[in-house]
Amino acid sequence: MTRIKAVWTILLLTAVSLVLIPPQWLAVKAGHPVQRRLPHLWHRAATRLVGIRVRQVGKPETSRPLLIAANHASWVDITVVGSLMPLSFIAKSEVSGWPVFGLFAKLQRTVFVNRQRRSDTGKVADAIAERMAEGDAMVLFAEGTSNDGNCVLPFRSALLGAATRGRAEGEEVWVQPLSVAYHSLHGLPMGRQFRPHVAWYGDMELAGHLWGIFRDGALDVVVTWGTPVRVTGTTDRKALTAQLEAEVRRLTTKSLRMGVNEEFASAPIEAAELFSSAEKPAKAGG
Repeated sequence: MTRIKAVWTILLLTAVSLVLIPPQWLAVKAGHPVQRRLPHLWHRAATRLVGIRVRQVGKPETSRPLLIAANHASWVDITVVGSLMPLSFIAKSEVSGWPVFGLFAKLQRTVFVNRQRRSDTGKVADAIAERMAEGDAMVLFAEGTSNDGNCVLPFRSALLGAATRGRAEGEEVWVQPLSVAYHSLHGLPMGRQFRPHVAWYGDMELAGHLWGIFRDGALDVVVTWGTPVRVTGTTDRKALTAQLEAEVRRLTTKSLRMGVNEEFASAPIEAAELFSSAEKPAKAGG
Protein backbone atom coordinates (compact mmCIF):
# COMPACT_ATOMS: atom_id res chain seq x y z
CA MET A 1 0.00 0.00 0.00
CA THR A 2 2.79 2.44 0.82
CA ARG A 3 4.32 1.97 -2.63
CA ILE A 4 0.98 2.61 -4.30
CA LYS A 5 0.60 5.76 -2.20
CA ALA A 6 4.05 6.94 -3.29
CA VAL A 7 3.25 6.40 -6.95
CA TRP A 8 -0.05 8.27 -6.67
CA THR A 9 1.65 11.11 -4.81
CA ILE A 10 4.28 11.44 -7.53
CA LEU A 11 1.67 11.33 -10.31
CA LEU A 12 -0.54 13.96 -8.65
CA LEU A 13 2.41 16.21 -7.86
CA THR A 14 3.56 15.88 -11.46
CA ALA A 15 0.11 16.92 -12.65
CA VAL A 16 0.12 19.97 -10.36
CA SER A 17 3.59 20.89 -11.62
CA LEU A 18 2.60 20.61 -15.26
CA VAL A 19 -0.31 22.97 -14.61
CA LEU A 20 1.73 25.58 -12.69
CA ILE A 21 5.09 25.55 -14.50
CA PRO A 22 3.99 27.26 -17.77
CA PRO A 23 2.26 30.27 -16.11
CA GLN A 24 5.13 30.61 -13.62
CA TRP A 25 7.69 30.60 -16.43
CA LEU A 26 5.74 33.30 -18.24
CA ALA A 27 5.30 35.33 -15.03
CA VAL A 28 9.04 35.23 -14.32
CA LYS A 29 9.85 36.29 -17.89
CA ALA A 30 7.34 39.15 -17.73
CA GLY A 31 8.13 40.15 -14.14
CA HIS A 32 4.46 39.77 -13.19
CA PRO A 33 3.70 39.85 -9.42
CA VAL A 34 2.03 36.42 -9.63
CA GLN A 35 5.55 34.95 -9.85
CA ARG A 36 5.71 35.22 -6.05
CA ARG A 37 2.39 33.45 -5.45
CA LEU A 38 2.49 30.42 -7.76
CA PRO A 39 5.48 28.71 -6.04
CA HIS A 40 3.68 29.21 -2.72
CA LEU A 41 0.63 27.48 -4.17
CA TRP A 42 2.81 24.60 -5.41
CA HIS A 43 4.41 24.09 -1.99
CA ARG A 44 1.02 24.10 -0.28
CA ALA A 45 -0.21 21.47 -2.70
CA ALA A 46 2.96 19.41 -2.20
CA THR A 47 2.65 19.37 1.60
CA ARG A 48 -0.95 18.21 1.34
CA LEU A 49 -0.25 15.50 -1.21
CA VAL A 50 2.77 14.11 0.65
CA GLY A 51 1.00 14.31 4.01
CA ILE A 52 3.17 16.94 5.69
CA ARG A 53 1.32 18.80 8.42
CA VAL A 54 2.85 22.11 9.41
CA ARG A 55 2.12 23.96 12.64
CA GLN A 56 3.25 27.56 12.92
CA VAL A 57 4.23 29.15 16.21
CA GLY A 58 4.46 32.92 16.02
CA LYS A 59 4.07 35.00 12.88
CA PRO A 60 6.30 36.17 10.06
CA GLU A 61 7.26 39.83 9.92
CA THR A 62 5.07 41.80 7.51
CA SER A 63 7.48 44.70 7.01
CA ARG A 64 9.95 44.71 4.15
CA PRO A 65 12.83 44.33 3.33
CA LEU A 66 12.93 40.92 5.06
CA LEU A 67 15.61 38.25 5.35
CA ILE A 68 14.68 34.97 7.06
CA ALA A 69 17.49 33.01 8.74
CA ALA A 70 16.56 29.36 9.27
CA ASN A 71 18.13 26.07 10.32
CA HIS A 72 18.39 23.32 7.73
CA ALA A 73 17.93 19.54 8.02
CA SER A 74 16.48 18.37 4.71
CA TRP A 75 15.29 19.27 1.23
CA VAL A 76 11.86 18.89 2.86
CA ASP A 77 12.55 22.22 4.61
CA ILE A 78 12.09 23.99 1.28
CA THR A 79 8.56 22.71 0.80
CA VAL A 80 7.69 23.26 4.47
CA VAL A 81 8.92 26.87 4.54
CA GLY A 82 7.67 27.53 1.01
CA SER A 83 4.15 26.57 2.06
CA LEU A 84 4.05 29.31 4.71
CA MET A 85 4.09 32.42 2.52
CA PRO A 86 5.38 33.76 -0.81
CA LEU A 87 9.18 33.87 -0.63
CA SER A 88 12.40 32.89 -2.41
CA PHE A 89 15.45 30.93 -1.32
CA ILE A 90 19.21 31.30 -1.33
CA ALA A 91 20.87 28.04 -2.39
CA LYS A 92 24.23 26.62 -3.37
CA SER A 93 25.02 26.89 -7.07
CA GLU A 94 25.08 23.09 -7.54
CA VAL A 95 21.30 23.01 -7.07
CA SER A 96 20.77 24.91 -10.33
CA GLY A 97 22.04 21.87 -12.27
CA TRP A 98 19.98 19.24 -10.47
CA PRO A 99 17.26 17.49 -12.51
CA VAL A 100 13.77 18.80 -11.66
CA PHE A 101 14.96 20.49 -8.43
CA GLY A 102 17.10 22.89 -10.44
CA LEU A 103 14.16 23.87 -12.63
CA PHE A 104 11.90 24.40 -9.62
CA ALA A 105 14.58 26.48 -7.90
CA LYS A 106 14.98 28.73 -10.92
CA LEU A 107 11.21 29.15 -11.27
CA GLN A 108 11.08 30.21 -7.62
CA ARG A 109 13.71 32.83 -8.47
CA THR A 110 16.33 31.34 -6.18
CA VAL A 111 19.58 33.24 -5.72
CA PHE A 112 22.46 30.80 -6.23
CA VAL A 113 25.73 30.95 -4.30
CA ASN A 114 29.03 29.46 -5.49
CA ARG A 115 30.58 28.37 -2.21
CA GLN A 116 33.88 27.58 -3.92
CA ARG A 117 34.42 31.19 -4.99
CA ARG A 118 34.55 33.46 -1.97
CA SER A 119 35.23 36.40 -4.26
CA ASP A 120 31.61 36.16 -5.42
CA THR A 121 30.19 36.61 -1.91
CA GLY A 122 29.92 40.37 -2.27
CA LYS A 123 28.11 40.11 -5.62
CA VAL A 124 25.68 37.54 -4.25
CA ALA A 125 25.03 39.66 -1.15
CA ASP A 126 24.28 42.61 -3.45
CA ALA A 127 21.86 40.45 -5.48
CA ILE A 128 20.08 39.33 -2.32
CA ALA A 129 19.89 42.92 -1.03
CA GLU A 130 18.42 44.03 -4.36
CA ARG A 131 15.75 41.32 -4.26
CA MET A 132 14.85 42.28 -0.71
CA ALA A 133 14.59 45.92 -1.74
CA GLU A 134 12.12 44.85 -4.44
CA GLY A 135 9.91 43.35 -1.75
CA ASP A 136 10.93 39.69 -1.88
CA ALA A 137 11.19 37.82 1.43
CA MET A 138 14.44 35.85 1.11
CA VAL A 139 15.21 32.65 3.04
CA LEU A 140 18.80 31.86 4.01
CA PHE A 141 19.67 28.48 5.52
CA ALA A 142 22.39 30.13 7.55
CA GLU A 143 24.27 26.97 8.56
CA GLY A 144 25.43 26.61 4.97
CA THR A 145 24.65 22.88 4.98
CA SER A 146 22.07 20.44 6.34
CA ASN A 147 22.29 18.41 9.56
CA ASP A 148 20.60 15.40 11.18
CA GLY A 149 17.63 17.41 12.45
CA ASN A 150 18.65 17.10 16.11
CA CYS A 151 20.83 20.19 16.34
CA VAL A 152 21.68 23.58 14.89
CA LEU A 153 25.12 24.03 13.35
CA PRO A 154 27.09 27.30 13.58
CA PHE A 155 25.71 30.04 11.34
CA ARG A 156 27.87 31.53 8.61
CA SER A 157 28.00 35.30 8.58
CA ALA A 158 28.98 36.02 4.97
CA LEU A 159 25.54 36.15 3.33
CA LEU A 160 23.86 37.68 6.36
CA GLY A 161 25.76 40.74 5.28
CA ALA A 162 23.08 41.15 2.61
CA ALA A 163 20.90 42.65 5.34
CA THR A 164 23.27 45.60 5.72
CA ARG A 165 24.73 45.75 2.20
CA GLY A 166 24.35 49.10 0.48
CA ARG A 167 21.90 50.45 3.06
CA ALA A 168 21.57 54.19 3.32
CA GLU A 169 21.95 55.80 6.71
CA GLY A 170 18.80 55.20 8.73
CA GLU A 171 17.39 52.62 6.29
CA GLU A 172 16.07 49.55 8.10
CA VAL A 173 15.91 45.89 7.19
CA TRP A 174 14.23 43.12 9.15
CA VAL A 175 15.97 39.81 9.78
CA GLN A 176 13.81 37.11 11.36
CA PRO A 177 15.01 33.82 12.86
CA LEU A 178 13.03 30.71 11.93
CA SER A 179 13.20 27.25 13.48
CA VAL A 180 12.10 24.10 11.63
CA ALA A 181 11.66 20.99 13.80
CA TYR A 182 10.42 17.55 12.73
CA HIS A 183 8.33 15.96 15.47
CA SER A 184 6.62 12.82 14.36
CA LEU A 185 5.93 10.34 11.60
CA HIS A 186 2.48 8.73 11.41
CA GLY A 187 1.75 10.31 14.78
CA LEU A 188 4.68 8.65 16.55
CA PRO A 189 7.51 10.76 17.97
CA MET A 190 10.71 10.46 15.96
CA GLY A 191 13.22 11.12 18.71
CA ARG A 192 16.94 11.58 18.10
CA GLN A 193 17.40 8.11 16.70
CA PHE A 194 14.80 8.29 13.94
CA ARG A 195 14.76 11.99 12.99
CA PRO A 196 17.44 11.35 10.33
CA HIS A 197 14.70 9.43 8.47
CA VAL A 198 13.55 12.89 7.37
CA ALA A 199 16.89 14.69 7.46
CA TRP A 200 18.96 14.64 4.30
CA TYR A 201 22.63 15.25 4.93
CA GLY A 202 26.11 13.83 4.51
CA ASP A 203 26.34 11.46 1.54
CA MET A 204 22.70 10.32 1.47
CA GLU A 205 21.42 9.77 -2.05
CA LEU A 206 18.60 12.09 -3.06
CA ALA A 207 16.54 9.62 -5.13
CA GLY A 208 16.24 7.06 -2.34
CA HIS A 209 15.44 9.74 0.22
CA LEU A 210 12.74 11.23 -2.02
CA TRP A 211 11.12 7.83 -2.45
CA GLY A 212 11.13 7.24 1.30
CA ILE A 213 9.36 10.54 1.98
CA PHE A 214 6.78 9.98 -0.76
CA ARG A 215 6.14 6.42 0.45
CA ASP A 216 5.85 7.07 4.19
CA GLY A 217 4.69 10.70 4.34
CA ALA A 218 2.56 11.74 7.34
CA LEU A 219 5.20 14.10 8.74
CA ASP A 220 4.42 16.55 11.52
CA VAL A 221 6.54 19.68 11.52
CA VAL A 222 6.64 22.67 13.86
CA VAL A 223 8.00 25.95 12.51
CA THR A 224 8.64 28.69 15.05
CA TRP A 225 9.09 32.33 14.13
CA GLY A 226 11.48 34.21 16.36
CA THR A 227 11.44 37.92 17.19
CA PRO A 228 12.44 39.98 14.12
CA VAL A 229 15.69 41.92 14.45
CA ARG A 230 15.84 45.44 13.07
CA VAL A 231 19.07 45.93 11.13
CA THR A 232 20.70 49.06 9.73
CA GLY A 233 23.84 49.71 7.73
CA THR A 234 25.84 50.08 10.95
CA THR A 235 24.82 46.73 12.45
CA ASP A 236 27.75 44.44 13.19
CA ARG A 237 27.39 41.39 10.91
CA LYS A 238 29.15 38.92 13.21
CA ALA A 239 27.16 40.04 16.25
CA LEU A 240 23.95 39.70 14.22
CA THR A 241 24.98 36.19 13.16
CA ALA A 242 25.66 35.13 16.75
CA GLN A 243 22.31 36.54 17.89
CA LEU A 244 20.34 34.76 15.18
CA GLU A 245 22.18 31.46 15.70
CA ALA A 246 21.50 31.54 19.44
CA GLU A 247 17.81 32.30 18.89
CA VAL A 248 17.26 29.58 16.27
CA ARG A 249 19.10 27.07 18.46
CA ARG A 250 16.96 28.05 21.47
CA LEU A 251 13.72 27.78 19.49
CA THR A 252 14.69 24.45 17.93
CA THR A 253 15.75 22.93 21.26
CA LYS A 254 12.53 24.09 22.90
CA SER A 255 10.42 22.75 20.02
CA LEU A 256 12.08 19.32 19.98
CA ARG A 257 11.70 18.97 23.74
CA MET A 258 8.04 19.95 23.95
CA GLY A 259 6.81 16.72 22.38
CA VAL A 260 4.06 16.15 19.87
CA ASN A 261 1.02 18.37 20.19
CA GLU A 262 -2.35 16.65 20.56
CA GLU A 263 -3.54 18.15 17.29
CA PHE A 264 -0.90 16.01 15.56
CA ALA A 265 -2.50 12.77 16.69
CA SER A 266 -2.75 10.42 13.74
CA ALA A 267 -3.35 6.85 12.72
CA PRO A 268 -0.97 4.20 14.08
CA ILE A 269 2.09 3.25 12.12
CA GLU A 270 1.53 0.53 9.52
CA ALA A 271 4.93 -0.95 8.81
CA ALA A 272 7.31 -2.34 11.39
CA GLU A 273 10.27 -1.59 9.18
CA LEU A 274 9.35 2.09 8.80
CA PHE A 275 12.56 3.27 10.41
CA SER A 276 14.77 0.51 9.08
CA SER A 277 18.30 1.68 8.36
CA ALA A 278 18.08 -0.33 5.14
CA GLU A 279 15.99 2.49 3.73
CA LYS A 280 19.01 4.78 3.77
CA PRO A 281 20.81 4.31 0.44
CA ALA A 282 23.99 5.67 1.98
CA LYS A 283 25.31 6.27 5.45
CA ALA A 284 25.45 9.93 6.37
CA GLY A 285 28.86 11.44 6.56
CA GLY A 286 30.25 14.13 8.78
